[in-house]
Amino acid sequence: MRIVHIIGGGDVGGAKTHMLYLLRELSRHMEVKLISLRPGVFADDAASLGIDVSVVKSANIFSDIKKVKKIISDGKYDIVHSHGAKANIFSLAASRRDGLPTVTTVHSDYRLDYMHSLPKRMTIGLVNSIALRYIKNHIAVSNNFKEMLISRNFNPLDIYVLYNGMDFSPPSVEYSRKKLLEKYKLDIPDDNVIVGIAARLYPVKSIETIVKAAHIVKAKNSKVKFLIGGDGEDRKMLESLTAELKLEDTVFFLGWQDDPNEIMSSIDISVLTSISESFSYSILEGARFKKATISTRVGGIPDLIENGKNGFLFEPGDVDRFSELILELAADEEKRTEMGLQLYEKALAQFSVESMGRTQMGIYKGILEKKAADANGQKPYDAIISGYYGFRNIGDDALLKSILKDLKSFKPDIRLMVLSRIPSGTAMDFQVPSINRANILRIWQAMRKSKAFIYGGGNLLQDNTSTRSLFFYLSMVWLAKKLDLKVMFYANGIGPLKKSLNRLLTKKIINKVDVITLREALSFDELKHLEISKPRILLTADAALTVMDGYGSTHTNIVDRMRLDNKKPLLGISLRKYPGHEKIEHEKYESVIAQAIDYMADKYGIYPVFFPMQHPEDVPILENVAAKMHNESYIVRDKLDIQETYEMISSFTMLIGMRLHALIFSAVAAVPMIGLVYDPKIQGFLDCIQQPSAGDVLELEYGRLTELADKVWENREQIRDQISQRIPLLKEKARENARVAVELITGTHKNGL
Repeated sequence: MRIVHIIGGGDVGGAKTHMLYLLRELSRHMEVKLISLRPGVFADDAASLGIDVSVVKSANIFSDIKKVKKIISDGKYDIVHSHGAKANIFSLAASRRDGLPTVTTVHSDYRLDYMHSLPKRMTIGLVNSIALRYIKNHIAVSNNFKEMLISRNFNPLDIYVLYNGMDFSPPSVEYSRKKLLEKYKLDIPDDNVIVGIAARLYPVKSIETIVKAAHIVKAKNSKVKFLIGGDGEDRKMLESLTAELKLEDTVFFLGWQDDPNEIMSSIDISVLTSISESFSYSILEGARFKKATISTRVGGIPDLIENGKNGFLFEPGDVDRFSELILELAADEEKRTEMGLQLYEKALAQFSVESMGRTQMGIYKGILEKKAADANGQKPYDAIISGYYGFRNIGDDALLKSILKDLKSFKPDIRLMVLSRIPSGTAMDFQVPSINRANILRIWQAMRKSKAFIYGGGNLLQDNTSTRSLFFYLSMVWLAKKLDLKVMFYANGIGPLKKSLNRLLTKKIINKVDVITLREALSFDELKHLEISKPRILLTADAALTVMDGYGSTHTNIVDRMRLDNKKPLLGISLRKYPGHEKIEHEKYESVIAQAIDYMADKYGIYPVFFPMQHPEDVPILENVAAKMHNESYIVRDKLDIQETYEMISSFTMLIGMRLHALIFSAVAAVPMIGLVYDPKIQGFLDCIQQPSAGDVLELEYGRLTELADKVWENREQIRDQISQRIPLLKEKARENARVAVELITGTHKNGL
């Protein structure tokens, strides 16, 4: 593999460190060429590491582009890899007509790169923004930056993540605090705590946050000193602010640092105050020396620093919180030592230069595989996934997350696109390409580029809520088959279909489908009644059952944040408006539910927690029921994400649920439940896990509901065990959906029932 890298050559700080580490590591495994667009320290340092470097710099940019183009052509390189605005422009100009794959590393928020200079922002910054759109592949140096690119409509399938890597081998230079203080003629006693940073003094670094915090810290602990290494346009302003706050004996500016390790090895607390970052090398430099660290919550920093465990995080500009954290660490040497050690161990395991090199080589391999696939006429997408996505419904979000995750477990390189009501939100939340479900032209264009069309989860084929939505879903199947796509209904619910015309149309179109997997037996029976028999039909389980698999030990602490941790036992209540019925009927079942919850609160001391699964549509009925009660309750009025919702449900002792996926989350968490039925799918799931329902909501009876509540409450531990034994089998069935889908896409599925 032969890779040519292009870089401006004036890079300093993290970008320079990243490039030199990366080039040195890659050169051990492949042929690497570096084109620097100016002479100087960067090119010299790269050459000293044994990198093949060519400097291209003259007074004529067009002549330079020709020279770069000739180097690329003569070298017969496989990929052109650019770094930074000027390099991106040269890469595009020099390689676009040759059809060479191009990739750029996004080291920073390109919209903020020239925030200190309006002329540069309106020239090279603007041209770079355009060039980035034409470079096909992008490497973000943190997942946060990947999300930034997705939010700006870059294709998620062409964005890779490569975290900065640090060389953790012992430094060849011997550092000491004494040498540092002598070098800069600083009189700082041994018992003082030193806070430090090595960074460019640019606005994006927000170094004034450090100076302002020093003013607060000095008033409470005069033994804390601050060393700021680096230079830049903000230096005079920062020195003036330091003088204004009378901090000349507390804050010291050391100027440009040829070797930032000199500072990082000698301080007690490493800090970062940037308002925007990708993944700062300053943090890794501190980690290398096992320094306790405080950083703003920006870029990929939270992927390394676990707040309160191996460091502290605060919001950009929050001087008061920053000051509190400095004072806390300054007063506790043992905590500084422990946090520094934990940070070092995590950085060594996950952010080494060797790991960075392996990841980068994998990215190159993926880029070349995509090029080969394009050359062979392979369609860009394996499947388009459609469903009730982009409607702020936690259940459907959980379905999509599970489907994407499970499909990738069977085919890691699978390329998917999702139809959504809000494509930008879906692309951001799930990091997958998305188009508007109502844009028929875009859907037709996407289908022409795809192998398969999948309806992922939900209860799409029904006319209980509307015939219009049924016609929409059927029309998509018709279009997909017209374009010769494989079509699958993935863990769907079917019915009810009440109108004869709807049943006839459904039978005619759905019999053209290749595979149907169903989430419960009621849907299986419905297909039989519709006389649909030509597709391969399998009874599996709801896709959302696997949504929390693989989350690991990460927690949102949602119960603590809502201050419900001291309100146990908690009773969760998930309700929705019964579709298509009058206010008087709503008031009847709302009153019955309110009375039953009061009964449980009075008898068992439970604390009711009302929460929406579809936000904000569910909130009014939750408020209505809570208002009819005489006991205190808590209403979740904010939109929670999937993990927050699951964690909250897991904290409940019992749940009363009307929303299907509230019941599914409850089952996965082994929380005893009572179902309230507004649709056959609710009864179907409850039958599947052998849990009780109070029957149709419109026929809800207080006596029946409280009788069930007593029974479930008194047998809750036994019920927990029953659910726990049942769920693993259902999860296996849920994953079976993905296996069948991948077989369909790859052409290895079997025909027949």
